[in-house]
Amino acid sequence: MKKLLMLIPACGLFAMISCSPKKQPELTNQDVSKVVGHMTSVMIHDVTNPPLAARFFAYTCLAGYEVVAENDKQIGSMRGVLNQYPDIKHSKQNTGYNYQLSTVLAMFETSAKLLPSGALMLGYESSFIDSCKNIGFSSEVIDSSKSYAKTISKQILAYAKADGYRKINNYPRYKLKQTPGSWDLTPPAYMLPVEPYFNTIRPMMLDSAAQFVPDAPIPFSTDKNSLFYKFLQMSYAKSGNALKQEEKDIANFWDCNPFAVQNDGHMLIGLKKISPGAHWMGITAIACKQAKTGFSKTVQINTAVAIGLLDGFICCWEDKYRTNRIRPETAIRRYIDPHWKPLLQTPPFPEYISGHSVVSTTAAVILTHYLGDNFKYTDDVEVSYGIPPRHFNSFTQAAKEAAISRFWGGIHFMDAIDNGIVQGNKVGNLVVAKLNGKGSNR
Repeated sequence: MKKLLMLIPACGLFAMISCSPKKQPELTNQDVSKVVGHMTSVMIHDVTNPPLAARFFAYTCLAGYEVVAENDKQIGSMRGVLNQYPDIKHSKQNTGYNYQLSTVLAMFETSAKLLPSGALMLGYESSFIDSCKNIGFSSEVIDSSKSYAKTISKQILAYAKADGYRKINNYPRYKLKQTPGSWDLTPPAYMLPVEPYFNTIRPMMLDSAAQFVPDAPIPFSTDKNSLFYKFLQMSYAKSGNALKQEEKDIANFWDCNPFAVQNDGHMLIGLKKISPGAHWMGITAIACKQAKTGFSKTVQINTAVAIGLLDGFICCWEDKYRTNRIRPETAIRRYIDPHWKPLLQTPPFPEYISGHSVVSTTAAVILTHYLGDNFKYTDDVEVSYGIPPRHFNSFTQAAKEAAISRFWGGIHFMDAIDNGIVQGNKVGNLVVAKLNGKGSNR
């Protein structure tokens, strides 16, 4: 039998090698976190209120998640998991894209449309694209990735538009009840109530805003022998010089009040502060970087936390405006000491229940599910705003500290904090249960 020997010219061999697929550059979990960080900066600029900030985070992360779910079979789709979630269409014309790049661009595109100052996000997106060119992404891949990102973003934005938030502007202006024990405007700015109808928007996973109604707040009473008056005395006693320096530091660390202002002569000047949800999204970025979670896993964790924050705010705001309870600052000034001031400025909405307690606990439950208990980390989210870092041995420890900080800050009664923790646990566990294997894999 004759053997056939095939000779390949050197130039032909070179051509075969050069035609092999070129390895694409890879993005990291920090590219995902940077988008969220840019959003936080823009929302500080816009003075975005805490519930609305959570809504922006949720839909933005969801857009990135949908790209990942289509391209990473380990990540389940949200179809059948989120309320009224549509079957997202992935155009067959979208080829030649890099899914990681499309993920980040989908987040940029979605946030740019959602945020009032979204043009700032487009500026960040432009800088990001330039950096992608520098690490080796071709113009063709970038263009294809952006086209795919826009396909997904458009559908997520339609889903967001249908959640009912836009209808809020058509509702009657909120009127103060002006009854004993009801919430009233608080100094120094005496701002109108924030998002009194936020409970009317569609939750992500809750059956309704009232799915986890907490125990009723302690009944208001001016009787000095009543339980409410005892709670009032507790808040009055735990203030000013009665606070230890550590307690003051903790209260200031978790303040996260976008509405904080300071008096400057005859003017009120707004202070730059992030929302509590933004703080926890920042913690998520720190944890993912420390745990070295992969790109897809980082998107998954960010989306889960953002969804939990939004549903946490929805049910918390349901309780706030249903119970409409007076703030400690108002009650103490009326019934004990007209000159009393809390350590922290009182946010402009009713007292019960504590939003920090709800959303911090919710986020902690979700992060613990993904990254484990006893996850030690240093929280330096607000260093750029003059807040020194703090070390925590677990997400649960951080959430409990965030909750009690509202008592030390003088803006919540203890039952609002305790019951807020209970509600936050319920929301967090619901999110974990619904995401734990219930998404369909494409």
